Amino acid sequence: MAGVGSVIDCCEFVSALAARGWGHAGGVPCGTFTGPIAHLTSAGRYSAAANEGLAVSEAAGAQLAGRRQAVFLQNSGLGNLINPLTSLCQPYAVPVLGIVSMRGWPDQDADEPQHAVMGQGTEAILSDLGIWHTVITPESLEPDLDRAAQAVESGRSAFLLLPYRSIGHHPGSSPATRVAGPDTASVAEAISSACPPGTVIFGTTGYASRYLHHAADRARNFYMQGSMGHVSSIALGYASARPDEKVLVLDGDGAALMHLGVLSTIGAEQPANLVHVIIDNGGYESTGSQRGTSGTTDFAAVARACGYLAASTVDTLESLRQQLAFAASTHGPHLIVVRAGRVSGRLPERAGASLSLPEFAERLRAGQRSFERASAASHA
Repeated sequence: MAGVGSVIDCCEFVSALAARGWGHAGGVPCGTFTGPIAHLTSAGRYSAAANEGLAVSEAAGAQLAGRRQAVFLQNSGLGNLINPLTSLCQPYAVPVLGIVSMRGWPDQDADEPQHAVMGQGTEAILSDLGIWHTVITPESLEPDLDRAAQAVESGRSAFLLLPYRSIGHHPGSSPATRVAGPDTASVAEAISSACPPGTVIFGTTGYASRYLHHAADRARNFYMQGSMGHVSSIALGYASARPDEKVLVLDGDGAALMHLGVLSTIGAEQPANLVHVIIDNGGYESTGSQRGTSGTTDFAAVARACGYLAASTVDTLESLRQQLAFAASTHGPHLIVVRAGRVSGRLPERAGASLSLPEFAERLRAGQRSFERASAASHA
């Protein structure tokens, strides 16, 4: 398709939005928006949302107050905003402008497998919802923004679709994630070393799963690629179904914030065999180190208030190992928050480079069957 591979200048993009009234934006980061988010953040005009649906709701509130606020999102997060888009924006005639980076598109085989379904379905979903949308290129930026503005002025939400990484970086922008503290690689290594072989470990999407796989791939590891914010719910389901097994979930601060309500569910269900580790590096490192909101969120306090039996915050590997040992010897659920620093050096490949995603799921199921046979034999 024409324009795919072309790069839009970051400052021109932000200026073109502002010229049509969209001087503010909010959303969830993607590597495509590293530049615009840095630009708007430096001007105090960007709001980091916990998930895409909340970004739409905030934009609707701003629109009711007379201010246009665009919504940045990756198409993988489109599902998170369908509810407020269809039950708030459309019935109340409060339109928003969505700016969507397209993963798994135009060629689903050229991207990671977790993006294939949404990559091919994004335009059809928007069409089914009656949302005006178009793919923009450097050449079509100005006229497409004019058409989007006309749609919004007529009371209709408009979505601009951009090929992945098609906007340039902001000059002088710098990563906003925390510098000090153990990095994700060392946390993953410490967890891999501390967990007994029978422990089932679920790793969240992004760098956590990459480094967990790199540290020590095991049949009882499950690596999330995509489904951001859901890994702790997956771990909860497994832990509840198999209370005789130790389960650890390696989460990230951005992912945990996206669906923070799961802490209440975990606290209510009280899985004694679950250990929940959150790597809190202050931002979204795998998408360009944009700042998140964990700096004003006390995960440990939230977990205790939700019913976790123990919750702690550590900032060294030795303290992490001590808390892992404590969690292994006592009933949970436990939460361990690791105040982490930025990664450095060569980034390992995704786990999906070694096995397909269905193979990882089947491997865990097969490992479960082997574990059951071994347990039965030991009790015979």
